[in-house]
Amino acid sequence: MSAAFEIQLIAALVAVACALPGVFLVLRRMAMVSDAITHTVLLGIVTGFFLTRNLESPILLVCASLTGVFTVWLTELVYKSKLISEDASICIIFPLLFSIAIILITRYAGNVHLDTDSVLLGELAFAPFDRLYVMGRDIGAKGIYISFALVAINLVFILLFYKELQLATFDANLAAALGFVPGIIHYLLMGLVSLTTVGAFEAVGSILVVAFMIGPPVTAYLMTDNLKKMIVLSAVIGLFNAISGYHLATWKDVSIAGSMAVMTGFTFLIVFLFVPRRGLISVLIRRYRQRYIFAEKTLMFHLWHHEGTPKEEEEALYKTIRLHMHWDKKFAERVVKKLLSDGRVILEGNLLKLSEKGRQESRRDRRELLG
Repeated sequence: MSAAFEIQLIAALVAVACALPGVFLVLRRMAMVSDAITHTVLLGIVTGFFLTRNLESPILLVCASLTGVFTVWLTELVYKSKLISEDASICIIFPLLFSIAIILITRYAGNVHLDTDSVLLGELAFAPFDRLYVMGRDIGAKGIYISFALVAINLVFILLFYKELQLATFDANLAAALGFVPGIIHYLLMGLVSLTTVGAFEAVGSILVVAFMIGPPVTAYLMTDNLKKMIVLSAVIGLFNAISGYHLATWKDVSIAGSMAVMTGFTFLIVFLFVPRRGLISVLIRRYRQRYIFAEKTLMFHLWHHEGTPKEEEEALYKTIRLHMHWDKKFAERVVKKLLSDGRVILEGNLLKLSEKGRQESRRDRRELLG
């Protein structure tokens, strides 16, 4: 395999691995927790190194994963005191633990290949140089197998505990009533997030892990209300961001990780603006239309309310209506023109009156409003 293919494969696998647990972080409104964990697991790595004096030891992975869970537990402990908000507790705990890790590295591990810049930014271009040998035979970049293992672990976890994850995410009280333990599912998920973060650390760095873990799920969230579809879409979007980001980096000769993060943001922006129903443009168009629909209903109610009263002719005057409704001339003309074209009102001289169609619609709207 060529180095370019290996880089893209590692990035694609990491993107999918991060997107799978990221879906549940987004749905639980815990997006900031991913940022906290991606930084504080460094303390676990440092602690594991001090215990083993070996950067290749699996003890580092265990310590890092436990540190991620500890971060979540400590954050929730501070938040449950009710003295500060949840986001404030995250912003207190994760800089504290991350700073402790940085101090320990600079003070006691200055000569060790444990670079803080690499942890934050990663360098996918170097991933193919870290080879995996089995019985003296080169079987490919180590990152490929680590990333594939992460995808497999995350996928198996979601498949095995899909029902529990779904219940605990959307209704923790119902999950508890049915005999599930939401707390266990919660910390298993946090452990999975920590494991994914550590596994992706060396290749892509913590910043891209956050981008992959939150960007695709948030993008998918705007596109569907179905959990299964959201999981699949998140994986597909993450895959697209990784591959397109690599080609952007080679085209412009810039950072690979940075380009992938840019593509993650760009994909979200496109969906945020243009996706049907939930996109910003769709929402603005809908609000614009609703403004006129509301004005049309209001005018018809106004005419219907004054039908057969002594003030009917006065209230039906176009000029009077504009004053009562506080409408500008252009807006009022458009509302009246639409009602006339639909045959819901008729014009008799200078007076606006409901047609039979408009009268029936007003009665129906009133019944709906009153339930």
